[in-house]
Amino acid sequence: MHSFHYREGELYCEEVALRRAADEFGTPLYVYSAGTILDHYRRLDAALVPLDHLICYAVKANSNGAILKLLADAGAGFDIVSGGELFRVLKAGGTAAKCTFAGVGKSREEIEYALAEGVLSFNVESEAELERIDRIARSKGVKAPIALRVNPDVDAGTHRYVSTGRSENKFGIGLDHVAAVYEQAARLPNLSIRGVQMHIGSQITDAAPFAEAIAKVAPLIEELKQRYPLEFFSVGGGIGIVYESSFASGSRDWWTEKDRVAATMTLPLTIADYAATIVPPLREIGLRVLLEPGRLLVGNAGVLLTRVRYLKQAAQKKFVIVDAGMNDLIRPALYQSYHEIVPVREPSDKARESVDVVGPVCESGDFFAQDRELPPVNEGELLALMSAGAYGFAMASNYNSRPLPAEVLVQGDRFSLIRQRQTTEDLIRDEC
Repeated sequence: MHSFHYREGELYCEEVALRRAADEFGTPLYVYSAGTILDHYRRLDAALVPLDHLICYAVKANSNGAILKLLADAGAGFDIVSGGELFRVLKAGGTAAKCTFAGVGKSREEIEYALAEGVLSFNVESEAELERIDRIARSKGVKAPIALRVNPDVDAGTHRYVSTGRSENKFGIGLDHVAAVYEQAARLPNLSIRGVQMHIGSQITDAAPFAEAIAKVAPLIEELKQRYPLEFFSVGGGIGIVYESSFASGSRDWWTEKDRVAATMTLPLTIADYAATIVPPLREIGLRVLLEPGRLLVGNAGVLLTRVRYLKQAAQKKFVIVDAGMNDLIRPALYQSYHEIVPVREPSDKARESVDVVGPVCESGDFFAQDRELPPVNEGELLALMSAGAYGFAMASNYNSRPLPAEVLVQGDRFSLIRQRQTTEDLIRDEC
């Protein structure tokens, strides 16, 4: 699942002691395992061998150029949602010809840029967008490749903020109306119909919603294949990862029995189970298959290292105050999400205490855990917030005028700085 483990009392990423990275580059610090990212990519790629397929990494999950280059070199395509993400992919050595461009609100400038670079396809989300892309393509004297995004009205059973396949969501075109929009697209002279796309949500931990969505869209595709030269069916991404008890592969002598039981109950949908569910019906459809995983590839490959600044005993509870804040990792505040927290120095016994792990940001929502049973820690010690590789740094901000953290990539026994820590001068550099 990942390459983080204890060795001789210290937490390692692959063959690198995380304390070394923190000592050299400071905290808060994001650390990523290249081996984990590539392992997840290759296992998904291998599981889909029965299909003609292309894995398009969802850049929004983690857009650092070093990670994009790692995946581009491995053969991945990319799922982008902005002109800025396309720019990042190209700078990292990726090609626009393997990029699908999603998003409900593409600007004229973004569409022009993507056309000029030759993207694989625009995932079109509305009739208004369809007409705008046609007008822009006509003004440039080119044809724009498109796939309509179908909204199959499937409940993915995930957080409402990351559910995208229900009829009340802003994404896609209703299943009962999309055939008429394809007819409209076929009449527009500067569009080239390439495929069909769907995406039902993120952090999905059950195969059933994927199977339901494919089953609902399959008859539509069979109908469209009779009329248009379809090349692909993009099934989106959304495969969930382990957050709770994500460190189960390590040495955890200080775990309670409750921890061990939780570790066996919170395993999400595996790559093998996912492939076993989607491959048979997709083979029947007979088109090239595009997938758009993000979190699956990078989520468990990253941690956020943070150092304990203060311990505060209040009347009702104890606070562990760390140097990372909600501006560095907003998921607990925004999604009420769980991130496992482990000490970088391996605990020597099973002692536990209930604490809130909080940051220095001036918000009561600035916490990483509440009433969490953790081993006792001291001021100055390092903690690792696990499973922070996806939607961690990518959603970070300068709230409270806090500089963005640095990022490090580990490859075997080597580690490299892949983003410098911002300085306070950087905070005002672009202000006029």
